[in-house]
Amino acid sequence: MRPECESVLRLLLAAVLGAIIGFQREKAGKPAGLRTHILIAMGSALFTVVSIYGFGSTADPARIAAGIVTGIGFIGAGVIFRGMRGDKVMGITTAASIWITAAIGIAAGAGLYIIAAASAIVTLVVLMIPRVKG
Repeated sequence: MRPECESVLRLLLAAVLGAIIGFQREKAGKPAGLRTHILIAMGSALFTVVSIYGFGSTADPARIAAGIVTGIGFIGAGVIFRGMRGDKVMGITTAASIWITAAIGIAAGAGLYIIAAASAIVTLVVLMIPRVKG
């Protein structure tokens, strides 16, 4: 398969997996929902694909992945900061879902299809665990 066609499939996989996680977050009434998770997964996948194919063999794709992790950290911190209510911190699970969605996008972008899909399924299951109120 041509690299362009496979790259498009990687981006589409990232979008679908991001949508699955984002749909759950949207249904739970969280601020980062469907569109946010799709964009995060696709953006991570696109950065990964471009780092693999766009700069030739002299480029280091790991540097792009590190940049994605840093950028997503800022988005997650913004979600947590926005969710603070007095002494109570809110939004940590949503920030974590953003973080794992970026990682799933990186995996899809790198062509690790089974790992990306399995991670998305486990993430969805974890997000569906009812909260224990203590």
